[in-house]
Amino acid sequence: MTFYLMTVPMAILFFIFHTIPFLRGVFYSFTDWKGFGNWHFVGLRNYGYMFSNADIGSAYGFTFKFAVFATIFVNVIALLIALGLTSKIKFQNTLKAVYFLPYMLGTLIVGFIFNFIFGNLLPDLGKALHWSFLTTNILGTSHAWIGILIVTIWQGLAFNTLIYMSGLQSVSPELYEAASLDGAGAWKKFWRITFPLIAPFFTINLVLSVKGYLMVFDQIMAMTSGGPGNSTTSISVLIYTQGFQGSQFAIQSANAVVLFLIVAGVFLFQLNVLNKREDRIEN
Repeated sequence: MTFYLMTVPMAILFFIFHTIPFLRGVFYSFTDWKGFGNWHFVGLRNYGYMFSNADIGSAYGFTFKFAVFATIFVNVIALLIALGLTSKIKFQNTLKAVYFLPYMLGTLIVGFIFNFIFGNLLPDLGKALHWSFLTTNILGTSHAWIGILIVTIWQGLAFNTLIYMSGLQSVSPELYEAASLDGAGAWKKFWRITFPLIAPFFTINLVLSVKGYLMVFDQIMAMTSGGPGNSTTSISVLIYTQGFQGSQFAIQSANAVVLFLIVAGVFLFQLNVLNKREDRIEN
């Protein structure tokens, strides 16, 4: 009874506030509903429109580019930080607090803070130092996505670093001692011992990173709202702006369904490939 009393109410709430809205979205993707008024079935017309619309194609291209760069940089930098924090260095606890601070802040708050930094502090600093590349607000240029990428990486490092540190602490020091006696260097220890043994933690970080960055929304809305023009418009931002503000509820419902299928497909593909890799390492 304790199990059912704990799980059934949450399952009901999940079904009401998540599953039902999702299924309604799938239903409306086959209609011409604008979010209000009457609607009619239109079959696959909304899905066909998606593949012929340049803005939607551009949003998908930007989203995939952003997800690839963010995933690579976050995981590489987080692993390097975790390796440093698990070694014997001074001020280790202080550094941990500094690296984990971004994770405690809301994404919108971080976005607004960096919006002020890019728009005011850095240009003033560039003028004072006579560095021309800093005098312009990067969020107002064609390189705005790089500014968003920097902020996303900075905030995403905390969680990924924590996961990698958990993995590194599970590796027995005796393995490194034995490798040292055999004459193995730092790189060989990492590649032959550390990386294979933290493979499950690498899988967790990689899967969660790709899933999160394919649905990037908060940072963009707080910093550029998809601009300049549509240069930083991700799929999630396009679904929101065009669906709720552009009277394209049905079309963007179809877009949301496609995004869900893509994220789910990438998720399952990653798990399949990375789990096979883990099995090969264990064997």
